[in-house]
Amino acid sequence: MPIALDGRYHLLVTSFVRLRRSRRGRWGLGLAYGLVAVTLALLAARHFARAGWPLAGGRPGLLIGAGVLLLVAQALKALGWGRLFGLEERPSPFALAAGNGGAALIGVVLPGRFDDAMRIAVVRRYPGCPAGVRVLCLSLVMLGLIDSVALAPIALVAAVLPGVGWSVRAGLVVVAVAGVLAAVLVLLLPRLAATKRFLRFRLGRWLGPRTTSRAPAAQAWALVSACWLVRALALFLLLGGLGIGFSVPLALLFLCAGAAAAALPIGPAGAATQIGAGAAALIASGIDASQALAAAVAVGVLGVLSGAAAFLAAVVWRVGLSLAARAPSG
Repeated sequence: MPIALDGRYHLLVTSFVRLRRSRRGRWGLGLAYGLVAVTLALLAARHFARAGWPLAGGRPGLLIGAGVLLLVAQALKALGWGRLFGLEERPSPFALAAGNGGAALIGVVLPGRFDDAMRIAVVRRYPGCPAGVRVLCLSLVMLGLIDSVALAPIALVAAVLPGVGWSVRAGLVVVAVAGVLAAVLVLLLPRLAATKRFLRFRLGRWLGPRTTSRAPAAQAWALVSACWLVRALALFLLLGGLGIGFSVPLALLFLCAGAAAAALPIGPAGAATQIGAGAAALIASGIDASQALAAAVAVGVLGVLSGAAAFLAAVVWRVGLSLAARAPSG
């Protein structure tokens, strides 16, 4: 399965490169991006003109606290992702943070899984990145598995908390089971990669030394789990700040719904898919539809802003290092 996913990511990136080199492809992509962006802007303007800006009525202190926590979650995710590379091929944390930030921005207009292509493109172009495209694809496959493992206990806790409908509870159990299966796969991969039958193939010899062993996988799991817990705390503050109420079950439910939507192989714009899933989860829990949509949009806005902040911070850091290196000594 990881090999098939690796091939899918490589095919996606290759398609992007071919489109970029083609003049007709560049014009087509530019026109498509423009049409999608204009359509989304018009729909958003129409909605906000009627309902108001979702962050306008919130409590500023709680909203700022949620935004800071989302930035911390970005950093933890980048550190966890970095543990999935070998030492000689590991990009810097700032490169990985820039990749995650770029993915958050591109997820506003492009369908799901294109954000992974953006991660690969940004990290690969970041100065000093030693990892190739295939290594980055493999790391994203492993990161997806680690994400599922980290979400499993959160989904299980959300499923047993009171106030959750049976249909929603069943969906949370599915997320938890998927996490358990992902954990089994992560544990078996190093042993599988070391078998003689696997090493007979060229791909097996390339994949063997790059397969994440259990110790780095455990470190990545701890960091990614911390990332999801920080996000859950940010959602707890955000829901309270928007007037829905301080509710642990709602925060965990919203978190798991958005994460499950992000794992879909393909779909509408990645951010829109997660916003829709989060809003649907809140509505299923008895929250008014307009209030649920406003909260979901607010979460999406803060997510994009935190991603943009992480991207800009990584770029500014790299520019600062370049200027310091060029400055005359003494």
